[in-house]
Amino acid sequence: MTGVWITFEGGDGSGKTTQAALLEQWLREQGRTVVRTREPGGTEVGVLIRDIVLHHRGDIAPRAEALLYAADRAHHVATLVRPALERGDVVIQDRYLDSSVAYQGAGRVLDAGEVRNLSLWATDGALPDVTVLLDLDPAAARARLDADDKPFDRLEAEKAEFHERVRAAFLELAASEPERFLVLDASRPVEELAAAVRERVGGALR
Repeated sequence: MTGVWITFEGGDGSGKTTQAALLEQWLREQGRTVVRTREPGGTEVGVLIRDIVLHHRGDIAPRAEALLYAADRAHHVATLVRPALERGDVVIQDRYLDSSVAYQGAGRVLDAGEVRNLSLWATDGALPDVTVLLDLDPAAARARLDADDKPFDRLEAEKAEFHERVRAAFLELAASEPERFLVLDASRPVEELAAAVRERVGGALR
């Protein structure tokens, strides 16, 4: 049995964590072994990098930021994702290279193709089987984040224009790889979204 790799993408506040948890629960009920992880921060090295890229006080040069994410990704795929897939596990991951293309490419206005190629080089070309994009208007996402009443990290605190660019980039990525992406309107009820995710993932498991 070969493993299946599912990633969740979308802006902050789109509901990725909720949907990843519901999918994990469903897969475990099906008897699958699930590895749940996130980027950055899915490994000990990743936790250190996450602290730098999301909580560092002061500026980080955009190219340096992109390289830090790629470094986390290289280690994460080599030490956690690939071994899990080789065991036949299902990997559910919060964010992957599409986030770098959207946030560092469009958000930071770097070359999106270069950012993507950097991550593909870092991971030896690894791509997920299914990528769920939870699409949500940035204003609605901000309202959700405000309701959580938690301090914003460096990316959450960016201006509305940044988040509009990020959303547009995610949708463009999904349009360019329709066989990998499942695009869902994240304003729909949680259970409706979970059912759509289960249907798509169930097809990948067969």
